[in-house]
Amino acid sequence: MKYLLIMNINPSVLAALSEDERNAIGSGHEEFMRTIRESGEMISTNALADPANSVVVRSKGGEQVVTDGPFAESKEYFGGYYLVDCETKERAVELAGMIPDSKIEGLGIEVRPVMFSAGSEM
Repeated sequence: MKYLLIMNINPSVLAALSEDERNAIGSGHEEFMRTIRESGEMISTNALADPANSVVVRSKGGEQVVTDGPFAESKEYFGGYYLVDCETKERAVELAGMIPDSKIEGLGIEVRPVMFSAGSEM
């Protein structure tokens, strides 16, 4: 079963961390990637830029329009993900707990089952 481990980022939480704490997050991600590669559970991972660099394409009045954004009311945003293939939801939750962000108050990892996937590497 495939699961998306979604990293929810809160910029104010990250800004409050020391340089050593931020470095520990980076090295923790390196270790996590090594672990899930060795176990054969890693499919892919991507880190995303701040949503301030995004645009939104949507329909308005029957026409597609492009706007700056998204401008969500939330302080958190989708900062990246790991796509993993593991036997159970419990294992996916265990993997999410190994991601260093999950150990920092104010950050979190959402575990969501994948219902459909397609692509050359799938």
